[in-house]
Amino acid sequence: MKNHYLFSQPHQAFFVLAFGNALLSMFLFMLLFKGIISSEILSLNYHAYSFIFLTFTPSLIGFLFLMFPQFSATENIKQQHYFRIVSLFFIGSVFFQLSSFISAVLLTLSMIIIFIAHTASVYFLYQIYHNSTLNNKEDQAWVLLAMMAGLMGHSLFILSLWMPIIHQFSIQVSIYLYLFVLIFVIAQKMIPLYAHVSIKKHHERFKVIIGLLALHVLLETIQNNGSFLADFLLAYLLGKELYRWELPLSKDEPMLWVLYLALLWIPLAFFLSGLTHIIALSNGTNFLSLEIHALALGFFLTLIIGLTTRITLKESKHIVKADKLTTILFYWTQIVVLFRILTSLAVANDWNFVLFFDLSITVWMVLFGLWASKFFAVLIFGKKLESE
Repeated sequence: MKNHYLFSQPHQAFFVLAFGNALLSMFLFMLLFKGIISSEILSLNYHAYSFIFLTFTPSLIGFLFLMFPQFSATENIKQQHYFRIVSLFFIGSVFFQLSSFISAVLLTLSMIIIFIAHTASVYFLYQIYHNSTLNNKEDQAWVLLAMMAGLMGHSLFILSLWMPIIHQFSIQVSIYLYLFVLIFVIAQKMIPLYAHVSIKKHHERFKVIIGLLALHVLLETIQNNGSFLADFLLAYLLGKELYRWELPLSKDEPMLWVLYLALLWIPLAFFLSGLTHIIALSNGTNFLSLEIHALALGFFLTLIIGLTTRITLKESKHIVKADKLTTILFYWTQIVVLFRILTSLAVANDWNFVLFFDLSITVWMVLFGLWASKFFAVLIFGKKLESE
């Protein structure tokens, strides 16, 4: 099995698993939310875990298993190691989807399997960091710190099945201290490289940003919607930091501008977070986690779609250039973000929520369905894409 083309490089199986989970998890979430099927866990709990640890996490690990050794000037991760880890993720993912409808005990076991795979991934990244002889390993250190925060968030999610009081804390840690820090560090390293520019990192500002993210988590844990001041400061500092990078925005290249779009969502998402939190505190308006989805879809999803597409093309020896369908997919990520924000606004303003909910599910399924139809054969079988 491990001799199959799918496992010839570390990113391939992880990307297929992550995007397959993105399709299946959203479909099952829709059925759960509408009450068509029942589960041992709340639909919103299922939704958060499945997308943080079954979609975003495998896609990021696939990227890191490919690129982290290059960052660190070390040998590549051996196939037997990443084969075991992706196999554990696969077993845990299938077990999670099935046990969600059977038993909370079995569901916990499935999450423990995924947690073991997650932990093994961090261990191998640490081994690479430890064996690297580079003098400057700051980026690698931040990646590891973010991954450790991810393990903390993951363990909290598992505990929250039995201690619901910590569920909100587990989401906050996983989104802001794990995914945001990890993806921002990756973006800070890769986007200037792809844009052929050099940036001088502002170390002190980054530490302040990390502190504000921790403050956001603390405030949201103490008082829901209480982090608005930290959010406005994050919007300002992150916007200032991105402006300082002086990226060549005039370059009309979809493979590059999709990454710029992801960066644009960072200050915008934190500004929306501060704004909606103030409104929610003043009059009790429910924005249905608008701020988290603006960040998770606007920044995380857009960047992951851009990076996974680029890596899939590059590592399969294709020209790293977006054809018409790929360019449409990049635009489509923004439609996914827009409809999810509209879904939150529908709740806040008593619009037709069911309509916007169904539309947001549909555009998500279309995005990953089209991506899979174009790139899964490349990742699984090494198919050569037809040039336009």
